[in-house]
Amino acid sequence: MRVAKDWYGVETLGEGVSRIHEIHVADWLRCNIWHVQGRDRDLIIDTGMGLRPLVEEVARLGDRPITAIMTHSHFDHSAGLHQFHDRCGHHTEAEIIAHPDAANTVADTGYVRAETFTALPWEGFSHDQFEVKPAPLTRLLDEGDVVDLGDRAFKVFHLPGHSPGSIALYEAATGLLFSGDVVYDGALIDDLYHSEAEVLKESHARLRELPVTRVHAGHFESFGQDRMIEIIDEYLAGGRRVGDPDAWIAGEMNKESKNG
Repeated sequence: MRVAKDWYGVETLGEGVSRIHEIHVADWLRCNIWHVQGRDRDLIIDTGMGLRPLVEEVARLGDRPITAIMTHSHFDHSAGLHQFHDRCGHHTEAEIIAHPDAANTVADTGYVRAETFTALPWEGFSHDQFEVKPAPLTRLLDEGDVVDLGDRAFKVFHLPGHSPGSIALYEAATGLLFSGDVVYDGALIDDLYHSEAEVLKESHARLRELPVTRVHAGHFESFGQDRMIEIIDEYLAGGRRVGDPDAWIAGEMNKESKNG
């Protein structure tokens, strides 16, 4: 494969929110990297696979104080966290990101493979070289904490189940929810080594009661409250499961080839 000229794409969505994505990471794995602009500082919510320097390659991030927040420590959300000085996440996953390996960041679960990439981040890159670099948290977050950008405030919701330290960020003034992998419009994963399906259902029950206008999730497209409730109900009814990763990835790749 060729080396990519550009690694990141940026989509402006309004309300001071942009979605950054790693262009050459497969759609079925690609994490949404959220950029939220504030008066005094900006937020980066999740940092993707960290294969190229985010701030250097996305011009709008330059010369602004940035707080980077890890919604959880899985490799596709946390591997770029080491690039930032101000690093926040839930205390139950602080040890993981301080001492990451393929097992505790679930990079060994079959999702990192040659088919994950459509171009190389640098000459000679191979998927088996991928690793999450240590990024000790500089601020520990928990339920009820507030992340203040000067003119915007985001409340932390601790919503375990997908992972023990999964968090979401909610802006009451706008109804925006940044949900990480607690809920997104795809097959939800509840069977990793530290996942708990019954706990995830409890987190979903909390989200049902939240006055949300828009959900900016960890993967795929954003959606409104009605769609969020529909996704949760489908999951509770036994749907939206990944199951065997190999079979699921094969199915997703087959969909891409038909659409593409």
